[in-house]
Amino acid sequence: MKKRLTQSEEFEIMKLVLDKFLWLGFGIMAFGLYVMMTGATNTVLRGLSFMIAGAIVLVLFMMLIVKEYEIVG
Repeated sequence: MKKRLTQSEEFEIMKLVLDKFLWLGFGIMAFGLYVMMTGATNTVLRGLSFMIAGAIVLVLFMMLIVKEYEIVG
């Protein structure tokens, strides 16, 4: 038997999950910037790839929000 959640409980759980996506994407991009700033010339591409991966995580985060919630403009 599944437990039914209220809309506010569902929103609180969704906020916790989305917060983790946001921190993960930011952390990956920050690590990529760190690699770019501390490494030699050949590690710039490695750092850039980390930054692109972080941006992809953040785009997935944005797509999840747009799909899940109606944005009032």
